[in-house]
Amino acid sequence: MIALTGASGQLGQLVIKNLLDKGVKPKSIVAIARSTDKLDEFAKKGVQVRYGDYEKPDSLRSALEGVEKLLLISSSEVGKRLSQHQNVIDIVRDSSVKYLAYTSILEADNSPLGLAEEHLATEKLINDLDIKTTILRNGWYSENYTMGIPTILEHSVVLGCAGEGRISSAPRNDYALAAANVLTDDGHAGKVYELAGDTSYNLSEFATLIGEQYGRDISYKNMTQSEYRDVLLQAGLPEVIADMLADSEIGASKGGLYSESKDLSRLIGRPTESMKETIKRIA
Repeated sequence: MIALTGASGQLGQLVIKNLLDKGVKPKSIVAIARSTDKLDEFAKKGVQVRYGDYEKPDSLRSALEGVEKLLLISSSEVGKRLSQHQNVIDIVRDSSVKYLAYTSILEADNSPLGLAEEHLATEKLINDLDIKTTILRNGWYSENYTMGIPTILEHSVVLGCAGEGRISSAPRNDYALAAANVLTDDGHAGKVYELAGDTSYNLSEFATLIGEQYGRDISYKNMTQSEYRDVLLQAGLPEVIADMLADSEIGASKGGLYSESKDLSRLIGRPTESMKETIKRIA
């Protein structure tokens, strides 16, 4: 059986969809989540939906019964991730799991992003396991930027503090397909994959792409980290998220979201979707 934690999240649901599209039998997929109600559609198809909470080891122990392969999707709770991942890894040590893949962050051991710290610490815990493992160092999701397009169109400006830093993003589904392929194909044990889009852009170019698609004049306004953080707080984002996004933008200005690696396109067997193609698809 193949299981994944965080299955009710956007990435998790896409991984399940890709597993099903690849012909994996629904009953062989275990979707582990706190919000199991979000997985009702998959349950109706025969996917095993099990309750599992990163903060509750007993729930994880039950959820992993009979599982042979596990995709540990990193927790969304920045600052709590390491302890939550530790809970999963501790259960895995004495479970039926023989293979674990983990969604880390691009170049975790050389990243200027504050987000990398918990990911790198988790990788070290995983490396100490006496089972087969694969590290999927996911780059930025294109949706991290495209989700803001309605607001960008309203104000005719892209705000950020990434300077001229280039971003090698890809849609979340490209990363989900890569994970599904790793879980179902051989030859990935012991590998660390740097996953990023084949093409890159800076935020000025991102603004231009939006303008071209919608026939609008869109500009990019570069701000200081504190200015951008204040904008995010004024927009209603929680402080921890505002801090994380502002830090990530500064990391992007230092090259933290750029990579020339083609691991992602190799894993999915086709070029990754460019930001231009993504904007056109969702327009």
